[in-house]
Amino acid sequence: MYQSILTKVASIEPVIIETRRDFYRHPELSNREERTAAIIAQRLEEVGIEVKTGIARHGVVGILRGKGDRIIAARANMDALPIDDVLDVPYRSTVSGVKHACGHDAEAAILLGVAEVLSSLKEQLAGTVVFIFQPAEEGPPEGEEGGAVLMIKEGVLDEKPEIQEIIALHMMPTLDVKTIGFSVGPVLASNDNFDIKIIGRQTHAAFPHTGADSIMLSSSVIQGLQAMVARDFNAVDSLVISPSVIQGGNRYNIIPEEVVIKGTVRTLSPTIRDLMPSLLDQRIGSIVKGQGGSHEIQYHYVNPVTVNNAELARNAVSVLQETCKPEAVIEGPPMMASEDFSHFAERVPGFYFFLGVRNDARGIAHMVHTPEFDIDESSLAFGVIALSTLLLKRTHSQRIK
Repeated sequence: MYQSILTKVASIEPVIIETRRDFYRHPELSNREERTAAIIAQRLEEVGIEVKTGIARHGVVGILRGKGDRIIAARANMDALPIDDVLDVPYRSTVSGVKHACGHDAEAAILLGVAEVLSSLKEQLAGTVVFIFQPAEEGPPEGEEGGAVLMIKEGVLDEKPEIQEIIALHMMPTLDVKTIGFSVGPVLASNDNFDIKIIGRQTHAAFPHTGADSIMLSSSVIQGLQAMVARDFNAVDSLVISPSVIQGGNRYNIIPEEVVIKGTVRTLSPTIRDLMPSLLDQRIGSIVKGQGGSHEIQYHYVNPVTVNNAELARNAVSVLQETCKPEAVIEGPPMMASEDFSHFAERVPGFYFFLGVRNDARGIAHMVHTPEFDIDESSLAFGVIALSTLLLKRTHSQRIK
């Protein structure tokens, strides 16, 4: 079986690389992945896989039905980011200000490769594999629904028989090419956003004592939030509060009435996550009221903690260690980034792992979400081999309880 996978991947590796480059050349933002989705649907149909389109706007689902009642899903993202591409490469983005800076082009190419490999080995599948190509992981535009939440809402996990577990990988430039990283339990943090309005009393900047300085209040609030992280929580707890937008004022000589602070809250603890809206409200209120101001806060739940099911993770890691060299499968600590794969993993047992794409010798070492991000393309075939083997073997394994 493993040799069959190696042989098949070797024969299609040039196609996998060109597919990734094509997606990279033509990046599409969240909820706008029309071209990418059309190519994916066509490629799945060409290898004999049942296709469903139009899920969560541009989501594509491929269903490969083997023998047996196991049903395993694998998910890949499709959307790009509003980031300039500065790479001097033949496959440079042709869309101004849009770039695949998170590796979703590679994820989609890898999962298409996996679909072709497993389709050629259909008789060896002891169950069904569902290929989920998800739009809008980076977040839908304001006022729109999208991503994993909308795919779930529109029934992507409601196949009959139901999907029993789900697996995903993500490109990781902190890991060397042809290595795999994983965690058991929490692997990525929750991600929630806040909008805080600090309300003072507008006045002339020459006479600040006649008003309530919303700029000063905002400074106190930002410092108070960091003091809350440092002093209200155990040092071993995971909590990041990052104000990232401050808006207020329009003239040198006017102290504005209002300042808006926007930011994000990240934690690996569902308990801390549940407490944060009320804790933020209380802390901000205690700061501004003492200085003659008031506040309003809106708290937006976005993604829960991404948790790898412990039993599934141990089983998957064992398969990956057999497929790759054992030393190439590296356990690491969870990270404070987030992923809407967490919504899938809340519904069914999930396993999310990282595929190394770093190559220092070639200067491929830049972080995701940067204009310089790129991957060592030898990671593509490596990823197809690892994920194909894992999915095939999971169809032969016992269901996670």
